[in-house]
Amino acid sequence: MKLHFPRRYLGAFLLPAVLFAGMTAQAEQITVSCGAVGMELRLCEASAEAWASKTGNEVRVVATPNSSTERLALYQQWLAAGAQDVDVYQIDVIWPGLLANHLIDLRPYSKGAEDAHFKSIVDNNTVDGKLVAMPLYVDVGLLYYRKDLLERHGLAVPTTWAELTQTAAAIQAAERAAGNDKMWGYVFQAKTYEGLTCNALEWVASYGGGSFVDDQGRVAVPNPNALQALQTAAGWIGTIAPKGVLNYAEEQARGVFQAGQAVFMRNWPYAWTLLNSADSPVRGKVGVVALPGGGADQPSRSALGGWQLAVSRYSRHPELAADLVMFMTSAEQQKRRAIEGGYNPTRRALYRDPDIVRAQPFIARLEDSVSSAVARPSRVTKGQYNRVSVAVANSVHAALSGRSTPEEALKTLGAELKRMSRRGWR
Repeated sequence: MKLHFPRRYLGAFLLPAVLFAGMTAQAEQITVSCGAVGMELRLCEASAEAWASKTGNEVRVVATPNSSTERLALYQQWLAAGAQDVDVYQIDVIWPGLLANHLIDLRPYSKGAEDAHFKSIVDNNTVDGKLVAMPLYVDVGLLYYRKDLLERHGLAVPTTWAELTQTAAAIQAAERAAGNDKMWGYVFQAKTYEGLTCNALEWVASYGGGSFVDDQGRVAVPNPNALQALQTAAGWIGTIAPKGVLNYAEEQARGVFQAGQAVFMRNWPYAWTLLNSADSPVRGKVGVVALPGGGADQPSRSALGGWQLAVSRYSRHPELAADLVMFMTSAEQQKRRAIEGGYNPTRRALYRDPDIVRAQPFIARLEDSVSSAVARPSRVTKGQYNRVSVAVANSVHAALSGRSTPEEALKTLGAELKRMSRRGWR
């Protein structure tokens, strides 16, 4: 194994690259840019090495910054320059619309493989009729709860936001009356950032309010259902959720919940392993289900997260690069990622695979949440999505913090989004 540092990018956050060599003298070299968080890089290297051994080609694996913001900036720098050094990019679920013009259509190479993946993810990765990325693994928002507390107080796991509000308030009051004055009912991500956009989308969609921008690019707020969702969420602050939640991202919410100071938490699947680690105060006391819905006829909707693989249109070897993408997103490789790293597959059939269920029973519980996940409006808003997300987070935060009413916040958001879309999303 040889360490390789491309001279051209040493000043642009590039981490060491790893070279895997095939066996033939005529081997072509394909470069793939992978994440380096947790086990991501090791699993990427293993898949790349397996493909290299199978095809007789070479794969150079480039590890990028952990920060998705820094990674996107680096990708945009490379792609804007038409760089041919990287063939395959690992991209966030909200980047297909933003980067689509620099990526090839994978349908000519997929042989229908996309049909085995969850439709919502494939739709998210399809821009102007082009399948610009293949799903690698998926994340969804989930509801974590204290099994022991619900059992102690004789209450059921809530299935609607109204039930969550009532149950959280009841257990919080009872626990505080018993001397646990640090107990809160619900913690989530309400800091002004992308995580709040995800939470807000889940609330609005689960109440039947759609997205903030619909699939045709039309601004969808304000509407009565979105208003009901935001009024409900605003009512949590200072009652069942601490005012400090207005500065919580994922880890702050997990810290409070894992310390035993909250009944319910909204977070991503990554939290499960940490909550059940050997030194966790809540180990063995936590359950997880789909997020609540708005009502009996308004089902749960989780924000779609996760990562994809895409091929640069500047690649010298697009066919080989596409073949590597299909290999790394295959059922065999996704199964290995699930068993070894706990990464959630994007192929529906794998949620019932006996080997995965045995090794990672948590994953088997996620199928319904993944199948009903709602994508952020990044595909349709394209290069303006970051501005859209900032506008959503700012307006929702204003309503949660009491700086504006939910009605005012949605009216302001709708007007701002309409200004953005006046000349079309581009």
